Amino acid sequence: MEGQSVEELLAKAERDEAEKLQRITVHKELELEFDLGNLLASDRNPPTGLRHAGPTREAELRALARDNTQLLINQLWQLPTERVEEALVARLPEPNTRLPREKPVPRPRPLTRWQQFARLKGIRPKKKTNLVWDEVSGQWRRRWGYQRARDDTKEWLIEVPGNADPMEDQFAKRIQAKKERVAKNELNRLRNLARAHKMQLPSAAGMHPTGHQSKEELGRAMQVAKVSTASVGRFQERLPKEKAPRGSGKKRKFQPLFGDFAAERKSQLEMLRVMNSKKPQLDITKATNKQMREEDQEEAAKRRKMSHKGKRKGGRQGPGGKRTAGTPRQGGRRKGGLGGKMNSGPPGLSGKRKGGQHHGGQRRK
Repeated sequence: MEGQSVEELLAKAERDEAEKLQRITVHKELELEFDLGNLLASDRNPPTGLRHAGPTREAELRALARDNTQLLINQLWQLPTERVEEALVARLPEPNTRLPREKPVPRPRPLTRWQQFARLKGIRPKKKTNLVWDEVSGQWRRRWGYQRARDDTKEWLIEVPGNADPMEDQFAKRIQAKKERVAKNELNRLRNLARAHKMQLPSAAGMHPTGHQSKEELGRAMQVAKVSTASVGRFQERLPKEKAPRGSGKKRKFQPLFGDFAAERKSQLEMLRVMNSKKPQLDITKATNKQMREEDQEEAAKRRKMSHKGKRKGGRQGPGGKRTAGTPRQGGRRKGGLGGKMNSGPPGLSGKRKGGQHHGGQRRK
């Protein structure tokens, strides 16, 4: 230090200052695009030096990141600043780049039943103060919660009402009433959540308390009652003509995508063996039953066809209520009708019928 002159010290200080300025000054062929509202800097310069960097690629990347960060900080120092609690801060402008959200925009919370009723009736909530005057303690206390005013849980003596059982524990009764109020509030909260998410309430899965249930509602209630056992209705007896409920069939089981390679190899080899086999695998019993069913169906169809043809062959009704079968031959007779004889000629001329009346004939006495 003693051997150095003043000129050398000044020159060294200038070199240090120039080196500092060189560290904060970065030259780019293409200017960076800045979004100071989001603290974002976009570098459009092609990374030509990284292609031939070789083993020094990591160092080149760090140098590139350092230069871009330095340019972003230089832009921040050009913004207007202000002092907040002994700290110098920069006032950022509005962001101009819309970044995607990680999660969707939250939906507005649906109204509860009381809020819907209050909006319908025009009821506005009245804001109450949190502190009220407690006459017993002579001081201001909270309206609700711990150490609230007029706290009845701290009483050591409770007066028994005149219409109550003198042997009943009033302290236990008060505790039970509070538990019931808490449970009721919790039930209302869960109902509001279910209504907000449009979920089916537990009461809607069974019978409605109206007394007029439909067939579908009764069936649904019966199914819910059956599957409410420990075995999920597996050992419940069915009615003689009861149909199996929907969705109660066997679930398909799929093999895992990875893990058991031996089982997968075995199944693939079995499939190839079946495909390459010359003889097709035929279930003789199943084929025989199918053939017998087809023959029975054909015979039943033929019998139905013959019965329809026999019904169509009937004649027309005559004037006297008698059925004639086609065009009769002259001089021939045919037994028919209801226990009588029918002449093949025109009715009422020469044919007679016992126990009846011919059209144009005489009534038998």
